[in-house]
Amino acid sequence: MKPEVYDMPDADVAWCPGCGNFGILKALKMALADLEIWPENLVLVSGIGQAGKLPHYLKGNVYNGLHGRSLSPATGIKSAHPQLTVVDVSGDGCMYGEGGNHFLHTIRRNVNLTNLVHNNMVYGLTKGQASPTSLRDFHTPLQVEGVFEEPFNPLSVALALGAGFVARAFSGDIERTRDIIKKAILHKGYALVDIFQPCVTFNRVNTYRWFRDNTYYLEDHNPTDRVEAFRRAIETGPYPLGIFYQNPGKKTFEENLSIYMEDERPLHQREIKREAVRKLIQSKKKI
Repeated sequence: MKPEVYDMPDADVAWCPGCGNFGILKALKMALADLEIWPENLVLVSGIGQAGKLPHYLKGNVYNGLHGRSLSPATGIKSAHPQLTVVDVSGDGCMYGEGGNHFLHTIRRNVNLTNLVHNNMVYGLTKGQASPTSLRDFHTPLQVEGVFEEPFNPLSVALALGAGFVARAFSGDIERTRDIIKKAILHKGYALVDIFQPCVTFNRVNTYRWFRDNTYYLEDHNPTDRVEAFRRAIETGPYPLGIFYQNPGKKTFEENLSIYMEDERPLHQREIKREAVRKLIQSKKKI
């Protein structure tokens, strides 16, 4: 299948020229094409932000929800129709800031979805405030004396919570990002791909060159070693890229739901038991 299957030729793209989001969009289309996932079987879920606009530029089913709350509808969609491919797309502010609580508990539940986080270390849509992943001493119009908090480390948090797939990519390297996204989608269970992505307008520090000079790919790394994965995840200079950890043996959220233990059909394909629904409603009226 060709990546052009997902093209939206009439889309009015709002990203700045040179934005790192373009590399992620291209890598995602290539990965989906390689896996032959047709648009009708794909659901892209997003929150608010420049990253949250990505699903509008790619052919497929789309749910654009509240700021930081995209993982909850993504969980609902996957629960109602486990056979769909669900990809949640958000930025570092949306996912790790406003959506921090949802991020934590979706990992714990091990919902079978792919979580792509565009990490440009700044709030781009709202013109350049520090985000949870902004580095110390990063100056913005609001943090005029520089950021003094420690940056949020999504990989180490995901590992601590038992995430089954944890990876980091760089949008300036489309081919390697494509490969990582493919493996994330194929993974059974929750998969986090934190993607370094330059914001060319509001982050003049963490540029394409900065990311190239301050990252390297994991080599001879055993992705089944969780302790080693954690050790590599807390490295900060330079930052490792690649698959840190993968554990395919965990039961997913959907597999733990009783409604799928004897019947794998999605809910909309089942007969509605109207009499049982009527009895349930009547029983509640007596309370």
